[in-house]
Amino acid sequence: MLRVVTVFGATGFIGRHLIQRLAKTGAQVRVVTRDTEAAKFLKPMGNVGQIVPVPCNLGAATAESLAPLVDGADAVVNLVGLLAEGGHQTFSALQAEGPGKIAAAAAKAGVAKFVQVSAIGADAGSDAKYAATKAQGEAAVREAFPAAVILRPSIVFGPEDKFFNRFASMARTFPVVPVVGPKTRFQPVYVGDVADAIMACLRRADVAGRTFELGGPRSYSFAELLDIIFGAIAVKKPVIALPFGIAALVAPIIGLLPGKLLTSDQVKLLKQDNVVSPGASTLGDLGIEPESVEAIVPSYLTRFRPGGRFAGLRPGV
Repeated sequence: MLRVVTVFGATGFIGRHLIQRLAKTGAQVRVVTRDTEAAKFLKPMGNVGQIVPVPCNLGAATAESLAPLVDGADAVVNLVGLLAEGGHQTFSALQAEGPGKIAAAAAKAGVAKFVQVSAIGADAGSDAKYAATKAQGEAAVREAFPAAVILRPSIVFGPEDKFFNRFASMARTFPVVPVVGPKTRFQPVYVGDVADAIMACLRRADVAGRTFELGGPRSYSFAELLDIIFGAIAVKKPVIALPFGIAALVAPIIGLLPGKLLTSDQVKLLKQDNVVSPGASTLGDLGIEPESVEAIVPSYLTRFRPGGRFAGLRPGV
């Protein structure tokens, strides 16, 4: 039975879906975040006093300063991650060092369950800082908390995602859609399935110390995903494939703009497929049948259709 669960990074995309599920179990949930005001939207997901935002700057924290946040918890989940660096928010501090500090504090406190959400493609030898620091974080967790479960999702999709929504917005706004690595393959996974996977790992005893790679029912090239987006929003725009060499030259400039549409690190990541490895443990091993992109994505991209969500429908429909 889960009585107290501490969740780091709960205000993010996956976090809000996980908190909903944890609240239904009746557990008290400590939401560890830099900005407790920004976490208040999570509180109505549970009963009064059930979801408690707790302030913490993970980048500046130590295992000792994290001790009160995990003390008395039955489980700890770390969702902290960055898509791009900015200011004091660095891959090294949050993805390489942070997980180890949390795991060390959890182990010392006698926490029974620890789930670390990493990413497919985590590789200590990668020249992409995102992938390398994800792997370093995994290793630090394994060293401090050997029974931890590590989950590696591919691109996560859902109503609040930053992939399908971003490219749908670009397709509606730009005369052409630039893309780096149109042949690179992805295996997008539904955010609800990722949250369900975390819950399964918190409930089951037979998953201790294991790593699972989380992907949807099939893989797609980047170009195929753009076609799905175009179909969902009833817009067809020319796609301009940027060679990796040119992308590497322009990314440092684009990465300085608001929204960070493309960074140098992302260009490096796009050179590698982002799919479940052959023989890896998957959602199926956790008893979860993954939702498909086609079943979910069009339902929330229709707002990008020219004329609005209901454009083109017959009267009375």
